Amino acid sequence: MSHVDIRQDGCAGRITLNRPDALNAITLPMVEAIDAALQNWANDPSIKMLIIDAIGPRAFCAGGDIAAIYASGITGDYSLGRAFWQREYRMNARMAAFPKPVASFMQGFTMGGGVGIGCHASHRVVCENSQISMPECAIGLVPDAGGSLLLAQAPGRLGEYLAVTGARMDAADAIFAGFADYNVPQEQWAGLIACLCETGDWLQIDAAAQPVAASQLAQDQPMLDAEFGGESLADIYRGLPDTLSGPVTKSLKAMSHNSPLSMAYSLELIHRVKMRPTMANALDQEYRFTYRCMEYGDFLEGIRAAIIDKDRKPHWRHKDWQAVKGADLLRMTMPLGTEALNLEGLA
Repeated sequence: MSHVDIRQDGCAGRITLNRPDALNAITLPMVEAIDAALQNWANDPSIKMLIIDAIGPRAFCAGGDIAAIYASGITGDYSLGRAFWQREYRMNARMAAFPKPVASFMQGFTMGGGVGIGCHASHRVVCENSQISMPECAIGLVPDAGGSLLLAQAPGRLGEYLAVTGARMDAADAIFAGFADYNVPQEQWAGLIACLCETGDWLQIDAAAQPVAASQLAQDQPMLDAEFGGESLADIYRGLPDTLSGPVTKSLKAMSHNSPLSMAYSLELIHRVKMRPTMANALDQEYRFTYRCMEYGDFLEGIRAAIIDKDRKPHWRHKDWQAVKGADLLRMTMPLGTEALNLEGLA
């Protein structure tokens, strides 16, 4: 059975992720199949729009399937991971630049690489159980798959907060932060998708959308803007108030489990993308880190602790935020020269 079902349904191109037992985590063959479909449909006059959804109640897509990358990485072979990220990022760029409307339907968990598939669509639908996040710092990575662009464009300093804490957003939060557009009850999705396939009229999504409750993220934004207003990880910790609010305490608890190097780079990444908020720049800056993350970063240790041994006790390269030096960040941010991500003609 294919892990991604690609077909034409009426006037719509359909991409359905079909690995429910693995929370629809994406593999390299899935990335390549989606990328090929995007190329085939871009200039196909019979395709009026794209629809991306997923099988299973628990997740739209929980991210990339990283077990194989870990297995090769611990032997000193970093080529599989680099190939995966390069091809994934090219697909992300193609998705973001697709010349026709793209509707994504994101139930349950949408994390990391799932954000790269669903949140660059033009019409992003969430529902009552949607949970969107960028939790990469917990495994020694950084927000990628173009997620840094979404974080850079979030209101105030919410992008920095979401990056270093990995906090989950419900439907209201995701819409407020710019990761989604429409709230449609999941029980209505099948009928809406059938209508879209028949008519190609993406305005039907607007008609189906319903109001959401007040966003907790919006309510907490003044405190989070103050907490994450610094330019560096050190600024954030040094600028903490004497009396901590509930949201700040929760943030610090989440950050205490994450890779200090990944958090430090994530802030640098978001600020670089804010200065030039394009998909090409975001993916280029992300790839500088992911290219090096197995050799010089915490990715392999993060995967060991979270996925392989599951002891949840990673031994990061840096004991805490104070141990991350400028030279450590410089090594991860330097241009890759001939190994740089090639997005020619895509973004």
